Amino acid sequence: MEPRIKTEHWVHAHLRRCAIEAVPAFVIRHGDNERGMVLLKINTLGNGCKVLIQARDISGKLGWLAALNGDLVDEAAADGYIERQVRNDPDLWVVEIEDREGHRWFDGEEI
Repeated sequence: MEPRIKTEHWVHAHLRRCAIEAVPAFVIRHGDNERGMVLLKINTLGNGCKVLIQARDISGKLGWLAALNGDLVDEAAADGYIERQVRNDPDLWVVEIEDREGHRWFDGEEI
C-alpha cells in the first residue's frame, strides 16, 4: 500500500493554492487530521451550491462524487446535506469554496 499524505496537510495545501489564486476557501469543519475524507461545498454566490464528496475509486485513486444529483442547490439544501453527512462520518472535513464559475480547486476527477 502506498503511503498517503495526512488529510490535514492535503487540505491546507489546497487552501494555499486557493489563496494564491485569490479564491476564498474556508475549513467549515475540521475532521480527522490523519485520514478524514473531505466534502466540498462550492458556493457560486448567487446561482446555488454544488456539493462534492471525496471518494476512492476501485484502484484507490481519490476522486469526487457529486452529491444531490450533481445539481446546484440553494445553500440551505447544501447545508442540510452536509449536516447529515457529518452525523454519519464524524471524521469528515468540510471545505467551502466561493467561486462564481463553480471550479473545484482541489485535485481529483469527478467519478
